[in-house]
Amino acid sequence: MGIEGIGASVVRKEDKRFITGAGRYVDDMVVPGMKHAFFVRSPYAHADIKKIDVKAALAMPGVIDVLSGKQLKADGIGNLICGWMVHSKDGSPMKMGAWSPLAVDRVRYVGDAVAIVVADTKGQARDAAEAVEITYKERKAVTSAVDAVKKGAPQIHPEADNNLIFDWDLGDEAATDKAFSKAAHVVKLDIVNNRLVPNAMEPRAALGHYDKAEDHYTCWTTSQNPHVARLVMSAFYNVAPENKLRVIAPDVGGGFGSKIYIYPEEIVCLWASKKTGVPVKWVGDRTESFLTDAHGRDHDTHAEMAFDKNHKIIGLKVQTKANLGAYMSLFSSATPTYLYATLLSGQYDIPAIHANVKAIYTNTAPVDAYRGAGRPEATFVMERLMETAAREFGVSPAELRRKNFIKSFPHQTPVIMCYDAGDFAVSLDAALKASDYAGFEKRRTKAKKAGKLRGIGMSCYIEACGIAPSAAVGSLGAGVGLWESAEVRVNAVGTIEVLTGSHSHGQGHETTFAQLVSGRFGLPMEQISIIHGDTDKVQMGMGTYGSRSGAVGMSAIVKALDKVEAKAKKIAAHVLEADEKDIVIENGTLKVAGTDKTVPWFQMALAAYTAHNLPAGMEPGLKEGAFYDPANFTFPAGCYICEVEVDPETGHTSIVQFVAADDFGNIINPMIVEGQVHGGVAQGIGQALLEGAFYDPDTGQLLTASYMDYTMPRAEDLPSFQISTSVTPSPSNPLGIKGCGEAGAIGSPPAVINAITDAIGTNELTMPATPQKVWAACRSVKN
Repeated sequence: MGIEGIGASVVRKEDKRFITGAGRYVDDMVVPGMKHAFFVRSPYAHADIKKIDVKAALAMPGVIDVLSGKQLKADGIGNLICGWMVHSKDGSPMKMGAWSPLAVDRVRYVGDAVAIVVADTKGQARDAAEAVEITYKERKAVTSAVDAVKKGAPQIHPEADNNLIFDWDLGDEAATDKAFSKAAHVVKLDIVNNRLVPNAMEPRAALGHYDKAEDHYTCWTTSQNPHVARLVMSAFYNVAPENKLRVIAPDVGGGFGSKIYIYPEEIVCLWASKKTGVPVKWVGDRTESFLTDAHGRDHDTHAEMAFDKNHKIIGLKVQTKANLGAYMSLFSSATPTYLYATLLSGQYDIPAIHANVKAIYTNTAPVDAYRGAGRPEATFVMERLMETAAREFGVSPAELRRKNFIKSFPHQTPVIMCYDAGDFAVSLDAALKASDYAGFEKRRTKAKKAGKLRGIGMSCYIEACGIAPSAAVGSLGAGVGLWESAEVRVNAVGTIEVLTGSHSHGQGHETTFAQLVSGRFGLPMEQISIIHGDTDKVQMGMGTYGSRSGAVGMSAIVKALDKVEAKAKKIAAHVLEADEKDIVIENGTLKVAGTDKTVPWFQMALAAYTAHNLPAGMEPGLKEGAFYDPANFTFPAGCYICEVEVDPETGHTSIVQFVAADDFGNIINPMIVEGQVHGGVAQGIGQALLEGAFYDPDTGQLLTASYMDYTMPRAEDLPSFQISTSVTPSPSNPLGIKGCGEAGAIGSPPAVINAITDAIGTNELTMPATPQKVWAACRSVKN
């Protein structure tokens, strides 16, 4: 692999173990004496628990114990919490209903955990779970946020009257109303952002082990941020003291945000291990993933955009009802507020914006951040409005956007965010050229002769990544800081270990982080190891989500490398009898600039540890740590153009072309970035065309609880993507990185829907745009 620095398309180091089946996941972990767990879950969306009879289950072969919520509460285990406080516009705090890891008196969604069975084998635990007899008194359920706040709707939590969690405002309502009063044109749209199931390749899993001899707990879990899991489980859930709890997140098979949170299963497995005296392992099946993983999106929005007579945007009003499900998950309150409404300016210079968000309980799985987390919802609102406006005005969608672009930076929006750098016209021009936008009408005419409807749609997105700074988010209600940590250990033979608080679950950190070090010191990639995911090995960190690993995680590594380099130069200068200002590092060698005096990297490292000849007063060793708290978010942006062909006889939509032009700032590994964009766009196309979680409105049963009913995109649903990038470095971190992990999922859904509605000739089409919906829309327009 050799020496590979920033900007090289290096093949991922970690892929060898994955493609050869040598990855180590929670399901692979085995502890002596380990037993298996199965959760008894509610078959009802809303019901009172009247009685739990475990006698028959306890008598079954291999069963060690059956534990319930009352036992858990008797042992002092706390309720799950939401870690970001949001206040309503009247100043009252959000209404957080109690969420016990095992339900005690009432269940609130299908899949709510009621009891845990521990047995010798998973099969025995599953069989015994079926023998647990629970008497329920069913209540009426409600699954729609719109319906949940209507008079007479079932009351889900006593803490939240009318199921309203908070009623939150952002922006200047008076200024926005004034702008609308002067408008020459107002564009209005009702928008549904459909509920999604994350569907990571690896289902969630947990292995809890209480060591009685050491009075110590270990939890192996599928987590994107093991340090936060340890903090929350010790400080809020009373599972174990933090100094006696080790959390390990080994290889994790994807997360997309769904593995950020602490779920009931981790808590219960640790508690059950102490209760039963045996290590307890639970591995969820795919049905449990559908039922209980935090879902994404689920917004109902009414939006209006005001324009002057020259088609300049002068105001924006957005009213959103956000369905948060039956309980408030860890970051659920931030997703439809500070991660959504703060991006409603998009790429546009809008002087007045007012957003109102009502967060609402329903009898459905909890909803939280899912790839993009609020930014896809904001982009969908903005880009559907812009496309609709262009059609109503009879102007080019590209030129309407260009006219309204922000053109000077930094730019303070009316909704908190200050965009630090960007050049939106560059991405627009690149996408227009790559898609042959000017030649589209010829292609439309040709398709029409073949009986097909051809359409083209555009989306100009912006997102906020590397959520920061800690003081700012703290003032907005965040319960944790959002810095990152790193430690760089140079061993006595010169090899390097980088310990990072970031967590990799598909992003390629073992490669890109090693590239950073390799390029800095001129060392082969093979001599650099990246260590993460174990709270006993790595200093506390904040984990991976929100495209923060590069902008925040790697910046922490840079700070630690700065300290290592400074000490290494001092040692080399002492050995070479030179001024440290004259020492340079090239190709794994420290040398005196302009001379032939050198010392190899490994020899310098050995000198640090033998300590026979160090500068006076210098400590032996070569190990440095750093914490990095970013000064601002980073703001990736871009332009996506989708071209589709619709068969009006069947409603089938084919994506015939997809162009993505992104600005991610400086790029570490172009190949990995391209892969991230491909994956994100595939997920966005899935949302636009195929995916949607739907509940029966009367019973609260999840109707899309398997791959038979929930349609994931396949290779045949996706075109060959045309990907390009431009570079406007971020001034907010030392590497100029912006982040790339979520962009594809943010920018693609509106581009797809804009293309389909252009083909059909309507603005009324909700996601997912299934063949049935598209066929009906074609008939509606024809009539």
